[in-house]
Amino acid sequence: MLEEELREVLTARGADLIGFGALKGVPGAPLPNGVAVAVRIPREVLRDIRQGPTKRYYDCYQVLNERLNGIVLAGERFLRERGFGARALSTDRVTQSGDARTALPHKTVAVRAGLGWIGKCALLVTEAYGSAVRISSLVTDAPLVCDVPVLPRCGGCARCEQYCPAGAVRGRAWENGTDRDELVDIAACRRQMLQMTRESFGVATTICGQCMVHCPFTNRYAETGNMERAVSRGAESAEES
Repeated sequence: MLEEELREVLTARGADLIGFGALKGVPGAPLPNGVAVAVRIPREVLRDIRQGPTKRYYDCYQVLNERLNGIVLAGERFLRERGFGARALSTDRVTQSGDARTALPHKTVAVRAGLGWIGKCALLVTEAYGSAVRISSLVTDAPLVCDVPVLPRCGGCARCEQYCPAGAVRGRAWENGTDRDELVDIAACRRQMLQMTRESFGVATTICGQCMVHCPFTNRYAETGNMERAVSRGAESAEES
C-alpha cells in the first residue's frame, strides 16, 4: 500500500511519529492531504532544561530541524516519483509573518493527522512524547487513507501555565477554531525567550522549553520513557530467549 511504503521511507530517514491528515478546506493548504512527521527531543536534553534553556538544547533544535527537512524532502521525492503532486514544507520554503505565523502551520497538519492535540500553551502534545517533539509536514494530492484527529487530553491540568516564566499562557483549553493568541501572549513569550537565551548562552533566540518540559505527558517520556515501546521490547526479548 502507498501509505505503508511512504511510512517506511519516512521512518528510514528518522521520523518517530507519522500521520496522514485530510486538509480539504483548511486555509493555506495548497493540496488536499497532509503528511505530518515528528522527531523526539532526546531525554537527556530535556533533563538539562528544567531550569531554563541551554546551548545543548539550542544545538539540538538545529540538528532536529535539519533531520526533519531531510525527512519531508524524502517524502516529497517518493510521492513525485509515483506521479503525485507533493511539496515538502521544509524550513527554507516556509516564511513567517511578523507575528510568527505561517500560511499552513505544521501543528495544523499534525492535529489533522492524529499525531496529537494542541495544549493550553499552544504546543502540539503527543501521547508518546508529550510536547518534546520537533515537527514538520508536506502536502500532497496522493490519495492517502487519512488518520483520525485526537481529542485534547489536557483536562484541568495547568502546569504549562504555572511554569511559564513569562506568564504568557492564558490557561484556556484549545478546541477546533481557537486562535493561537487566545491561548498564549506570543509577544510576552518571545520577549522572555530572547532574554533567557541571551543570559544563558549568549544567543538571543526563541526557545525556552519550560511549558514543554513540565507537561505531564513530556515528563512521562523524559523520566520513564514510552511504556508501550518498553513493553514491546520486553516481549521481543522474551520471544528470543
